[in-house]
Amino acid sequence: MVQLDKIFDSFSSSNLFNSRFALQNVYTPKNIPHRDKQIEQIASVLAPALRGEKPSNLFIYGKTGSGKTLSACYVKDEMLNRAKKNNLPLRIYYLNCKLKKISDTEYRILAELIKKMGDSVPATGLPTQQVYNKFIDVLEQNKKFLVLIFDEIDQAVKKISDSFLYNLTRLNSELSSSQICLVGISNDLKFLDSLDPRVKSSLSEEEIVFPPYNAIQLQEILSQRAEEAFSKGVLEEGVISKCAAYAAREHGDARRALDLLRVAGELAERAASKKVRIEHVDLANEKIDKDKMVEVVENAPKQFQLALLSIIDLKNRKQNKTFTGDVYNVYHNLCLKAKTEILTQRRISDIISEIDMLGLINAPVISKGRHGRTREIKLSIPEKVLGRIEKILHESLDI
Repeated sequence: MVQLDKIFDSFSSSNLFNSRFALQNVYTPKNIPHRDKQIEQIASVLAPALRGEKPSNLFIYGKTGSGKTLSACYVKDEMLNRAKKNNLPLRIYYLNCKLKKISDTEYRILAELIKKMGDSVPATGLPTQQVYNKFIDVLEQNKKFLVLIFDEIDQAVKKISDSFLYNLTRLNSELSSSQICLVGISNDLKFLDSLDPRVKSSLSEEEIVFPPYNAIQLQEILSQRAEEAFSKGVLEEGVISKCAAYAAREHGDARRALDLLRVAGELAERAASKKVRIEHVDLANEKIDKDKMVEVVENAPKQFQLALLSIIDLKNRKQNKTFTGDVYNVYHNLCLKAKTEILTQRRISDIISEIDMLGLINAPVISKGRHGRTREIKLSIPEKVLGRIEKILHESLDI
């Protein structure tokens, strides 16, 4: 019989954490180090809303974990506090475009915004234009000034197209007593280049670039959060610098650094250790890499998932060498099963390059002489997570 009491007792007596919430992504600290300039820039662009004027639309970009969302939400909270104090009709709504049930269709985005304004529409069934009309009606009835923050906006564009952004930016011409300002946040530095020129010119009226953190800055951020998160003296010397060093290699990703510190603490707690040690950081790094792979696959577009499942299927057949052409043949058959559009071999080759860049496969380009060039593909997903990823793919694609 499993002795759960021992497990529960060890966690009850653990005194490693004061507040693990201080290390989570949703936590907003009172002080955001090394981002004063960017916070001031965001506030300067959006401040006209506090005197009833429409600010310029704003586009914020930078690599993952560079403080974009944290800074934007900090300004959002400060502006809402000021608006409440001065009784101003300002509303600022934040939407994470990675959430499937909110941002995978134009309809759902509008339905979520209408819900945030205190009204509702059916979950499905209405023409999209009718939902737009409802959105305008609710906005005009309450005479609200609306700032919409779309985090990871590139994810919504991949799922829907950039037409929904264009539709939102042109709504101001139909509004008489309300105004809308858009703030887009993206990790993809090339995202703007892929937009329709009309959308690009209206969305990116103002742009702010967030640089990555360096290792010293990451150590300061971690030290500040660690004071809130951990009991005094439980972090072994070198733990914070090791977390910072790992994250600095990942283009200065503060989110990665905080996750490493949190997971290292949790692993130490599970091992009934009285201290968080450097070996716990190494174990945390390995665990996060596996979890990151799962997250990437879960949130990937359908065609990406189909290409990856094709590679996994070939691996399961124990094929010695796998080339782009082999993947395309399996992909073609999977598309028929999934009843989805079949892309060209050239487009699948591009998707294979994306999968390679994310570290899920190793696919160097090789020459086949007069037969041209191709990719020799090897799966890089650890066996421990492969079964889980395969299950996610089958469920997502309904194959």
